[in-house]
Amino acid sequence: MVPLGVGKGVGRPTFLVVDGAPSTSLRRPAAGSTLLMVVGVLGTSTAAPLIKAAVAPSLAIAFWRMAMASGVVVPVAVGLSGTRRELRMGRRSGRLSVLAGVLLAGHFACFIPAVSLTTVASAVALVAMQPAWAALILRVRGERMAGQAWLGVGLAICGALLLSGVDVTVSGRALFGDVLALVGGALAASYRVVGAEVRRTVSTTAYTAVCYPVAALALLAVCLVSGQALGGYAGSTWLRLAALAVLAQLLGHSVFNLVLKTVSPTIVSVALLFEIVGAALLAAVFLGQRPPAAAVPAAAVIALGTFLVIRSSDKAPAVSGAPPVD
Repeated sequence: MVPLGVGKGVGRPTFLVVDGAPSTSLRRPAAGSTLLMVVGVLGTSTAAPLIKAAVAPSLAIAFWRMAMASGVVVPVAVGLSGTRRELRMGRRSGRLSVLAGVLLAGHFACFIPAVSLTTVASAVALVAMQPAWAALILRVRGERMAGQAWLGVGLAICGALLLSGVDVTVSGRALFGDVLALVGGALAASYRVVGAEVRRTVSTTAYTAVCYPVAALALLAVCLVSGQALGGYAGSTWLRLAALAVLAQLLGHSVFNLVLKTVSPTIVSVALLFEIVGAALLAAVFLGQRPPAAAVPAAAVIALGTFLVIRSSDKAPAVSGAPPVD
């Protein structure tokens, strides 16, 4: 057994793997967690249309997204006495929160430039591999998934590919963009796996109050080194950046960070594939871009894959009690 820590008011530690037994992390999400994931998908679906509409350098957009989100969560965390005490978290949780911030910054730093280097279709398709990355990371850590869960992951990725299409461009520039998108998906999956580990013993507010500023500082460093303009934008762009921080980050990523306490990073990554469908529909409404003909069948395939992943959780044994945090 690998003990991870003892929660407040709980007399037993939380365990990740029990003597190589099948992981319990794929247990069925509760109704409340499912509803929160729906809210999270709606929030993250606004990211692509807002980024497309904002007239600013790509990495600067990522920086301001994280900086503005940090400007909300940090004062809240400091203002709440309980969370303020929790910010003095253990060394391990602190290090993992910092690591999660670096991974999140790396995801943005890879994926956003990838869109300009390769086709949007290729970038989206490759970053959509993150459910497979999450499952592989958990497998390396000793957690096992049933064959039905792997089938569900595969179907969900196929749904993403169906929507984004297969668009292979043979050029050094496009190839580099494809590699960046693939690495961006792996970093996103790693960010969620690390975040799930922290969320076992740390509240969402305390976790994001450390993770988000670290991501913002890392992105600021990249912007300064690469010479990206951090200001001088039109008022409409600043409004879109604020909307990106509130909708995509606080109501999107933060909500998914909340459910990571009880929901597997693999399930979260699979559910996030609905963001591709949501973004396409929002782009049709607000940007006048006609949604792909494959939007509906792609959504159905992703839904089927998600159902199979969650259904496989019914076969998992009960998890050792995770300590309450919030």
